[in-house]
Amino acid sequence: MYDGKITIWGDSIFKGVIFDETRGRYAILRDNFVTALSRMLGIPVDNRARMGLTSAGGEEEMTPDVLSPGALAVIEFGGNDCDLDWKAVAAAPEAAHEAKVPLDEFRERLTALAQRARAGGMRPVLVTPPPLCAQRYFDWVTRGLDAQAVLRYLGDVEHIYRWQERYADAVYAVASRTGSALFDLRDAFLQAGDLPSLMCADGIHPNAKGHALMASAARARLATI
Repeated sequence: MYDGKITIWGDSIFKGVIFDETRGRYAILRDNFVTALSRMLGIPVDNRARMGLTSAGGEEEMTPDVLSPGALAVIEFGGNDCDLDWKAVAAAPEAAHEAKVPLDEFRERLTALAQRARAGGMRPVLVTPPPLCAQRYFDWVTRGLDAQAVLRYLGDVEHIYRWQERYADAVYAVASRTGSALFDLRDAFLQAGDLPSLMCADGIHPNAKGHALMASAARARLATI
């Protein structure tokens, strides 16, 4: 079992953000995946994940002064990178729309992050984004918009799932190409079954049950690193 330091670069999922239905807003889960994992392993985790961060933002955050030789560099991106400007999509469903970070650029930036971590003496671990609940996410992002216009652009609701899956496939490819370790978080969620029970109302952020699954899956993966 790995017992050294871990530094995380990622988005709101690894920050521990959930949608609190009681309060009707996003909040940080107190016993989230990272805090639970740190407690279980008894090791420090430097969590540099931030809500809304993409791989482009990750490059800005991964500066030489925060690299820790000998530590694991856990790199988790894709969910925000693949997101579209849904307001623009609803306004012009016949037009072409690009993701926040286009797929080819995402591969390049993820590769750069893995290489930068290794150059700093760290061991990169790339993480696949968990799957989203397509219908739930569609309903979430089209609130206040012309949902039928968005659906015309997509063709079908499940297109959202397939679109995000391409970014997960890119993580697999970059991990293989760069010789990085892979934490296949996506597969852990798919193996668990009953995905909706693991996700928040927005269809993309894991809920408390999902975070417990993430901690268990991470602990199992660290046992093999």
